[in-house]
Amino acid sequence: MFFCCKSKSMKLTIYADKDAMSKATADLIVDQIHQKPDSLLCFPSGESPTIVLKYLVKYGLEGYVDFSQCRFVGLDEWIGMDEKDEGSCKHYLYSSFFNPLKINPEQITFFDGLAENPDQECKRMDTYIQENGPIDLMLVGLGMNGHIGLNEPGADFHSYAHTTELDPLTVKVAQKYFTKNTPLSGGITLGLQHFSEAKTAVLIVAGDKKADIVLKVLTEEISNKIPGTIIREHRNSFIFLDEEVASKLSETIRGTHF
Repeated sequence: MFFCCKSKSMKLTIYADKDAMSKATADLIVDQIHQKPDSLLCFPSGESPTIVLKYLVKYGLEGYVDFSQCRFVGLDEWIGMDEKDEGSCKHYLYSSFFNPLKINPEQITFFDGLAENPDQECKRMDTYIQENGPIDLMLVGLGMNGHIGLNEPGADFHSYAHTTELDPLTVKVAQKYFTKNTPLSGGITLGLQHFSEAKTAVLIVAGDKKADIVLKVLTEEISNKIPGTIIREHRNSFIFLDEEVASKLSETIRGTHF
């Protein structure tokens, strides 16, 4: 077992429940925007950020934070899908965040899952981030296999945007986002190098079903076998957990939060 001891770069905090964790995450994002109103932000789709986005929408509608100068980049997308597909990443973020806040489409740069040339899409996203970045704050969840975005086990730590062959576990777990069984042919995602270069990286994980993979992320060797371990090398990272997902962590590991 390996363990990255307490450092100034990684901040681990464990909250009583998912709501408290999500509120703290939203508050961190708001602080970022208050410090830099034109922040370049990256949010994930899926279960992990749902309550975070609800808090952000609430804060935005109440006037506590102004998103009008922010810019947003999409983290990933299923190949062959766009906003019209209910299970797509784009549909999720538009319905949960962009539309309720009436975010100007010109502020949003997202992968086109229907692009005829996915590799060209990757270059387009890389160019946008290169010209407008680095990403100021990148929020990610963690897959059951340790993936970040759609950077599956074995992904190159130095990769930028790329297409990916989906891990069978990812395909299986992803079915919960669709109303019927949906074949998934592949994914397109920002790379782990984007994550490393983000000024602030935030990993949020909740629920006892991910307790095992969180333990591995925090204790096993930093390796692309478990992509999430890369956060332990980031110069300014936050790991926010709830008590359920932290249930298998030792007191030594818990002691890294401050």
